[in-house]
Amino acid sequence: QVQLVESGGGLVQPGGSLRLSCAASGFSLDTYGIGWFRQAPGKEREGVSCINRSGGSTKYVDSVAGRFTISRDNAKNTVYLQMNSLKPEDTAVYYCATQRRLFCTLSGYDYDLWGQGTQVTVSS
Repeated sequence: QVQLVESGGGLVQPGGSLRLSCAASGFSLDTYGIGWFRQAPGKEREGVSCINRSGGSTKYVDSVAGRFTISRDNAKNTVYLQMNSLKPEDTAVYYCATQRRLFCTLSGYDYDLWGQGTQVTVSS
């Protein structure tokens, strides 16, 4: 079955860290760019970060730049999002998705296959 599975979410205090994983099954991730998106209750989906197929190009939304780091391990068929210095406004369901463009984008319209999401809650 072709699917993406996110994991690593949870409850963390402000200033804490989490590492999200996006694992592919049924296909190889190495021919796809991968994006991380999030959606908070009552808000529109937001592109957070993306990485191209080789891992040589990444992008971040301004609100997470310097705090989040995206990386990929094609041998493990997995993409990661390391989130540091978390803030309450980072609370959302986080999704990963695949993209075929040469350079990744933060527009959800450019993505094809989506995972089910993992909840991240930042609260004291």
